[in-house]
Amino acid sequence: MAKQKADKNVLSGSPRITKVSFFGRVASVFQQHFQQIFTSFSELWKTPFATLMTILVLGVALSLPSVFHVLYKNTERVTDQWDKASEISLFLKKDISEQRIQVLINKLGLYDDIEAVTHITSHQALQEFKEMSGFSKALNYLDENPLPDVLIVVPVAQAMNIAGSKLLVAKLKREQGVDLVRVDIDWIEKLQAILSVVVDIVIAIAVLLLLSVLLIVSNTIRLNILNQRSEIEVFKLVGATNSFIQRPFLYVGAWYGLLGGLIAWLLTFGLVQWLHSGVISLMGLYQVEFQISVMNLEEVAILIAVATFLGFIASYISVKQYLVKIEPK
Repeated sequence: MAKQKADKNVLSGSPRITKVSFFGRVASVFQQHFQQIFTSFSELWKTPFATLMTILVLGVALSLPSVFHVLYKNTERVTDQWDKASEISLFLKKDISEQRIQVLINKLGLYDDIEAVTHITSHQALQEFKEMSGFSKALNYLDENPLPDVLIVVPVAQAMNIAGSKLLVAKLKREQGVDLVRVDIDWIEKLQAILSVVVDIVIAIAVLLLLSVLLIVSNTIRLNILNQRSEIEVFKLVGATNSFIQRPFLYVGAWYGLLGGLIAWLLTFGLVQWLHSGVISLMGLYQVEFQISVMNLEEVAILIAVATFLGFIASYISVKQYLVKIEPK
């Protein structure tokens, strides 16, 4: 009976159509993509030496911008500490009286941008100079104390920067009894100007290195396409679409970028650890406690994501340029 129905269907020319649900089609597409992702990864290691060389070159090219980023981040932390260490020294006139000094201290205490004022008398300054200089016996022969009274002004946290210090210094210079106002911010401004130029140079170098990553991956994918030209022609003969053929090459480029990003992170981490002891020793000479800041998880994720994206874009450019030109003879 079943055989008769099947023969009837065949004779009538109406083949059976199997309907696939929407979720089934979506699952099939995802399965196909995952299969091509892992297949493309295995394709890399058919030529392990060439793959390792390409990944190492990409890792070195990507590690330089990341190393510059880590160095700049740590340099910025150091300059922030210097920027906030902006105590202001007020050297008072020699003929100022103790009463006038106390009036000045009280007046400065009313400033909104001043946290504290410390008075160092001329006698205290001379004793401190004797202890630090080692010329105490020679200084005993002086007829009078050459050092003036000094007021150490500590700005509030909001004013502990170059702009706030300049504004406060301008106001302090107008106070009566003040002979000289001293704050070491000029060299910080020069240092920040130098750092700004260095940052521009680093950005230019980083852009050139990222362009080199694009060229390296693009050229590698081009060679892969040319090496598989005969296979691509066969695929097109049997009706495979360009999107189906180009997909593995796109994934190969993304794998190159991802693995290059991982190598770049490892190289950056190794270089930072190698420099760690030297930097700590240098900071110890200046009696500054400093801990090198490495790349955090967010920065590592951004590095790997950018590297993967660059690899994907480079392979896409190469595929669009060379794959569409291959047609079966």
